[in-house]
Amino acid sequence: MKVKWLGHACFLITSDAGLKIITDPFSAGGGINYPEIQESADVVLSSHEHGDHSNTAAIKGKPQIIKGVGVKEAKGIKFKGIETYHDDAKGAKRGKNTVFVFEIDGIRICHLGDLGHDLSNTEVGEIGKVDVLFIPVGGFYTCDVQDAKSVCNKLSPKIAIPMHFKTPKLDTGVFGAIVSCDEFLTGKTNVDRRNSNEIELKAGQLPASTRIIVLMPP
Repeated sequence: MKVKWLGHACFLITSDAGLKIITDPFSAGGGINYPEIQESADVVLSSHEHGDHSNTAAIKGKPQIIKGVGVKEAKGIKFKGIETYHDDAKGAKRGKNTVFVFEIDGIRICHLGDLGHDLSNTEVGEIGKVDVLFIPVGGFYTCDVQDAKSVCNKLSPKIAIPMHFKTPKLDTGVFGAIVSCDEFLTGKTNVDRRNSNEIELKAGQLPASTRIIVLMPP
């Protein structure tokens, strides 16, 4: 399985057989200065309807779009959507958020979208085992650094990939007090910084305990 960070909370996940899944596609502009998405996909996941996570029209290839809670099947893969919130007030500030869990090439993946709070024990149980966790760590529009650390500890993934944090490609006039991933990494020794926005993962070669892999912004 290959993972390519396209920016913000958007990743291209490609199976060994060539199946392509894109998560939370953004609209370039409006404070987001990552390159426009040029990829095609078979499936697109969107955690909520905000424009920096729901630009499904930008994806080429006539993909099947997956949104909302419940178990839905596309291209032979079951995607479990779990209801959470975009804030720490049960959605009163920014609405609901869907966490997606699915498995590719024997690797169980969890994409947290714009999770805005720590996870309850019930939510952790619904998510279940996680091998690879895509986790927002920048705060402001998502959970703060302390909640992100708590979520990561509770889910105990083999690999955690930070997303939705401050980079030179985000306009702080729009994203305000969003922070870099460095605050999330403070005090951690299990960090692997890559000089690329791509990584390849194999089910039998994942670490025994959590390793945080920081990809380079595109």
